Amino acid sequence: MHQQGTRVSFLEEKPHTKGVINNIMFMPWDDVCFVTGGNDHAVILWTERDGETCWKPKMLHSNMHSSAVMGVAGMQQKQIVISAGTDKRIIGYDLLAGRVDYMHHVESKCMSILPNPHDFNLFMVQTGTPERQLRLFDMRLKHAEVHAFGWKQESSESQSALIKQAWSPDGLYITSGSADPVFHLFDVRYNAHEPSQSIRAHNNRVFKAAWHYARPLIISISSDLNIGLHNIT
Repeated sequence: MHQQGTRVSFLEEKPHTKGVINNIMFMPWDDVCFVTGGNDHAVILWTERDGETCWKPKMLHSNMHSSAVMGVAGMQQKQIVISAGTDKRIIGYDLLAGRVDYMHHVESKCMSILPNPHDFNLFMVQTGTPERQLRLFDMRLKHAEVHAFGWKQESSESQSALIKQAWSPDGLYITSGSADPVFHLFDVRYNAHEPSQSIRAHNNRVFKAAWHYARPLIISISSDLNIGLHNIT
């Protein structure tokens, strides 16, 4: 299938046995591979074989999560696939050792996971706990979180998996959308719990606010269908 010079192919293998695939992510390693996580509790590694049209899936685990896997990511300093699910578990699987290297349990469901772009031991997890929606973890600390960040929600709407966190390029700040018409900024160097700044930029819930890689700019999207462009000084 060709469209505007881009070739699209669909993978024949379907290792996820039921439900939907909730997340897909390329791994930050030299070998080209990606990971999927689904409603069937499974985390699957896909590696390229015999050219880019053939990909081989490998089941990393299917019973370590007891419910849907919502977030998957790769840690850059080691070949560890980290996953988070609605079962409130965060699991780091060491590919070379073939076993779990990291496990943590929080008190509410996990909806996404995002490694820090600067410190490769850190990652942020979005949870469903009001006023503690974002949790910062360090792979070197096996049984503790580093900081918890959050905000008091004005809206009566429930937490949404569409509200995604985003790192600044230097890894010092993180943004999050919210069920309210604002997005929040946190300085992860301080365990202040509350946002460093909250920017009221839309007329409805903000799904995501993302940073430019080099300029002091943030873009945001909302269910009001507007795209916000914000100069951060």
